[in-house]
Amino acid sequence: MECRPRCAACCIAPSISSPIPGMPDGKPAGVPCIQLDEELRCRIFGRPERPAVCGGLKASEEMCGDDRGQALRFLGWLERETGSFAPTPGAARPGH
Repeated sequence: MECRPRCAACCIAPSISSPIPGMPDGKPAGVPCIQLDEELRCRIFGRPERPAVCGGLKASEEMCGDDRGQALRFLGWLERETGSFAPTPGAARPGH
């Protein structure tokens, strides 16, 4: 699955504990990453300073849903439930 243009849910909803250029302490959940440009694309995509957790996150139907709102809700729920990107086995998911 390809990332949805102008979505950036994965760059907003979850917390990131590793340093990001411009955010040396990472970023809290719900805060847009400072590396998002005006088109909601990552300025450091594919560069070595991009956090490994970002590079490891891949778009999926479950995570992205049908639109940006669903993606934000799912990732926000996942953050609240786990404090990370890792799904909890057997946990009920919003909209499922």
